[in-house]
Amino acid sequence: MPIYEYKCTSCNDQFEVTQKITDDPLSTCEHCGGELKRLITNTSFVLKGSGWYVTDYPSPERKKAMEEAKKATEGTKKQDDRKKEAVGSK
Repeated sequence: MPIYEYKCTSCNDQFEVTQKITDDPLSTCEHCGGELKRLITNTSFVLKGSGWYVTDYPSPERKKAMEEAKKATEGTKKQDDRKKEAVGSK
């Protein structure tokens, strides 16, 4: 559930509330009864790297599987190159 930040226009009390996206915004301050405004704040969620791909930050299991797949692919390429050399030398 998202965390929403509110500020009272009367007493300047500022607080956070965990609400469902479908919940109506709060409108009345609990402390003074004043009007609340929902604030827009920066998120702490940051994407790093070249994109949002599974290969950017793989789990240890996923990383191991990717390395094994890469080795298997390299082995297949080497076999293909040997076949091409053998056909070319005939």
